Amino acid sequence: KPVFNPPKNEKKRSNFICYAMKKASEIDVARSRLNYTLLAIDPKTGNILPRFRRLNEHRACAMRAIVLAMLYYCNIDSNLVEASIEKLADECGLSTFSDSGNKSITRASRLISEFLEPMGFVKCKKKKTQSTSNYIPKKIFLTPSFFMLFHISQSTINQYLSGQKKLLKNLKIKEKKIFISFSDIKIISKLDEKSARNKILNALINYYTASELTKIGPKGLKKK
Repeated sequence: KPVFNPPKNEKKRSNFICYAMKKASEIDVARSRLNYTLLAIDPKTGNILPRFRRLNEHRACAMRAIVLAMLYYCNIDSNLVEASIEKLADECGLSTFSDSGNKSITRASRLISEFLEPMGFVKCKKKKTQSTSNYIPKKIFLTPSFFMLFHISQSTINQYLSGQKKLLKNLKIKEKKIFISFSDIKIISKLDEKSARNKILNALINYYTASELTKIGPKGLKKK
């Protein structure tokens, strides 16, 4: 019974990723109507793959776990899953070990290559490596169909991204308006007038570009 267990001490995920993971956990993504209605396309030939039955329970369980893992590691700006298939397998409990101790990630890799990719939920690109090993890791990208599994449209994603861009723009504007930090203000408040003026002057010089300082001039800088 695979279950996604996110690693401890990881950085906090964005509000959108938390929202998407909540939506995905509230619906059975392995029994979604999309599994019946979407046409599976063979990524190698482009031919339609006929589907006559739903997923077996083993693969359905694996899918429920790995969808959450992919969301957790998804960079929403690029839709890239920032985790290897091996990492996804390990954290979803999909890795198996032989009697001799050899690890296998077949349950996860086959789910991706034989179902999620042909169904159009993900796109995989081989990642070039300078290593002499034959193993070439894949980059996994989530498609709009992936998010539609739990009823999140592309317009919802675009709306979130647009809001993030506006937020970042506003933050940059606010940062531009602040030439001195609050910690420096505390230090300056304890200095004598001459030392305080010098510290503020240095802060202003570091804040403006050379061309801006030229336009301001010595008198303008002294006034500021």
